[in-house]
Amino acid sequence: MKKKIAVLGSTGSIGTSTLKVAEHLSDKIQVTALAAHSNIDLLEEQIAFFKPEVVAVFDEAKALELKKRCLPVKVVAGESGLDEVVSSDSVDFVVMGIVGMAALKPTIRAIECKKEIGLANKEVLVAAGELITRLARENGVTLIPIDSEHSAIFQCLHGRDPREVRRIILTASGGPFRDYKHEQLASVTVEEALNHPTWKMGSKVTIDSSTLMNKGLEMIEASWLFNIPPEKIEVVIHPQSIVHSMVEWIDGSILAQLSEPNMIFPIQYALTYPGREVGSLPPFDFQKKSRLDFFAPDREKFPALDFAYEALRRGESLPCYLNAANEILVDRFLQKEISWQGIADRLKKLMNHHSSMPADSIESVLAIDDEAREEARQV
Repeated sequence: MKKKIAVLGSTGSIGTSTLKVAEHLSDKIQVTALAAHSNIDLLEEQIAFFKPEVVAVFDEAKALELKKRCLPVKVVAGESGLDEVVSSDSVDFVVMGIVGMAALKPTIRAIECKKEIGLANKEVLVAAGELITRLARENGVTLIPIDSEHSAIFQCLHGRDPREVRRIILTASGGPFRDYKHEQLASVTVEEALNHPTWKMGSKVTIDSSTLMNKGLEMIEASWLFNIPPEKIEVVIHPQSIVHSMVEWIDGSILAQLSEPNMIFPIQYALTYPGREVGSLPPFDFQKKSRLDFFAPDREKFPALDFAYEALRRGESLPCYLNAANEILVDRFLQKEISWQGIADRLKKLMNHHSSMPADSIESVLAIDDEAREEARQV
């Protein structure tokens, strides 16, 4: 029997890669639902190829425009449309590729409907890790990570007791500024920050990679996903991005997951878990990729990493606050309102003034998120 999947964020990078895997494994996977924000032209092409039963368009005006094209598919709109997609009886597995906090409510709804979830969204676990993991336990839902680093850890941990873990080692490419001197960082441009040496990603996550905030958010995510405290999670710079992460066990042995830096690998593993299927990419060539380097991140040049550790240690609302404030500050940098270093400077100031509160309900998480965004716009 085919696994019936819904792809939320189907027109984004994770969504389009997921659909490539679905096409490759068409004898095992059926795409029964799609959801996009507003790119209805690409969505129309996806509808024609995969023939889903229902599609959701978050932008209601674009949803109406798509309906007028009289396609052979049910079109639903807005937040309620996402709700309908994830709760559909024709969906077994939900790929959560929506960016940002817009993924929070559909993730919770999918958990409540006891769907399997392939999670490619960082913000949901960073902002609402306590809430999401509690609901997943209560509903017997496994959150299967799609991020390359978390997929690597998930694969290394498979079937093992977390108490046997000495540490998790998250690898980071180091971003475009890993070799810059401290004084060079004062004048970096938006264009330089968007020029990632390894991965092709959206602008927000690319800037986060340049500040190492991306790795800080991944550390918070890993702590919630795998029930591992932050003091057992270490970050190392690995420029080749071949080793996607590692797990060191209490006996000193280390397991690592390696592959070319291509999101097809973690996506396919999530879709076929707990089994594996023949992949679509060529075998790894160790002769061409024979060098693997590792070194410690420079925490003076990249303070965002320590901000994330501090937020998780202090707990409650601070990780949610950090995530939302950082998103606004990154956008201000992209708009050339503030400098690259200004992101960290303002984030430190905001964190120091934040009064923590519980973040254990959807209402409290959204309220904290709103507060952080407003304050980040003003600082």
